[in-house]
Amino acid sequence: MTLQLEHTPGLALEVEASYDGAWYPICRLEDLELCWGEAALIHGRQVALFRVDSATVFAVSHRDPVSGSQVMARGIVGSKGQRFTITSPLHKEVYYLDSGEPASGTGTALRSFPTRVIDGTVEVLV
Repeated sequence: MTLQLEHTPGLALEVEASYDGAWYPICRLEDLELCWGEAALIHGRQVALFRVDSATVFAVSHRDPVSGSQVMARGIVGSKGQRFTITSPLHKEVYYLDSGEPASGTGTALRSFPTRVIDGTVEVLV
């Protein structure tokens, strides 16, 4: 599946100031398949990574907020308007990848993490 959406690269930079963590190199950008989730263990935290175009990667908690299961990397990537989403594979809740907010406007949010690509390497701030 290929999604063609206009979005604002660097949206995660606005969120960056609220994190006191560190940037962790995870993998090469080319190692991530388009619109397919991959799980990574970052400093003891399971994170799901989603590459949505040639240079944009989103990172959210791999833990489903409703069930507590580590399954979000197996979710379905989609969109609502111009925002990319991930749908939980268990209960089908939809979350925005850029913020982790539930698309329904109610319920528990999915934790999201700022990402960046430096010299072809995907880094996540945790």
